Amino acid sequence: MKIAIIAFTAKGCRLAGRIRELLAGEDCAVYAPERLAAAEGALACGSLARWTEARFSDSEALVFVSAAGIAVRAVAPHVRDKLSDPAVISADESGKYVIPLLSGHVGGANRLAARIASLISATAVISTATDINGQFSVDVWAGDNRLALLDRAAARDVSAALLEGGCVGFASDFPYEGEPPEGLVAAEGLEIGISVSLDESKRPFGKTLRLAPRILTVGIGCRRQTGWETIKNAVERLLAENGLSPSAVRALASIDLKADEPGLLEYAGRAGLPISFYSKCELASLRGEFTPSDFVLDKAGVDNVCERAAAMGGGALVLRKSVLDGVAVAAAADNYILRF
Repeated sequence: MKIAIIAFTAKGCRLAGRIRELLAGEDCAVYAPERLAAAEGALACGSLARWTEARFSDSEALVFVSAAGIAVRAVAPHVRDKLSDPAVISADESGKYVIPLLSGHVGGANRLAARIASLISATAVISTATDINGQFSVDVWAGDNRLALLDRAAARDVSAALLEGGCVGFASDFPYEGEPPEGLVAAEGLEIGISVSLDESKRPFGKTLRLAPRILTVGIGCRRQTGWETIKNAVERLLAENGLSPSAVRALASIDLKADEPGLLEYAGRAGLPISFYSKCELASLRGEFTPSDFVLDKAGVDNVCERAAAMGGGALVLRKSVLDGVAVAAAADNYILRF
């Protein structure tokens, strides 16, 4: 986890440095005003407004060792969406309290605040309703299970129903381990419920919270100079038309001949997806049944790019080669088990 920690006093810097040392295994950096940075072994933060804007883009968590009000004012202009905003935490410089302020569940602020509090012998001040009532939190569970949350309003309604002691249905296309929590019933047809599926069209409940596991690797082949929007449209349409949620994509793959393809690289960057490139020898060595093409063999030196690239990560093909606007798309799904 990439964590940016900022402090504004010498005492605060010392606590920030201690937090960095204790968060073993995390990618942590400590920032401070220029007047303190060198003496306290921190990076100079410069303008707080610009620092906050930059960290919202490149960090998964921001920890303010300061009054909570400073953190609130700093992040306020940048708050957009709980599904994409980083975790934001405030800790007082004496190390008494650690307060998650933003993205408590999806962004992991509650969990990180509790972890920091335990490490520095502080009290974590957590106020989210499901936590203080000891209830199942669907967004935390979704995050733990690599599930994309497709219906925000339904997520709120599910949490509200469980908090009120109601019955929430649960339907899954995937096997699961462990016992569903109290109030969650493995049955369809109820007024409200959770559906775990790669198919976004499935709505087995009156109000359905749809969750898609991020388990798809999409293999792509395309003509030279194909624009990123054309690639995006082809991937999303072909997946959706075959009952596969675009939100379930975790990675992209192609042949190394496309490693410098501007449109493909821009699409990956805009989608926030990692992309892997394989040599023709690597692709050709993969065993299995793939859709052969003499044209692709002549151009790329291997009989199929998109299917082989998708399957290189070990997943099973769930979408065979499909073509739209000159973009060839295939998808492979990882083996997947839900856990409670």
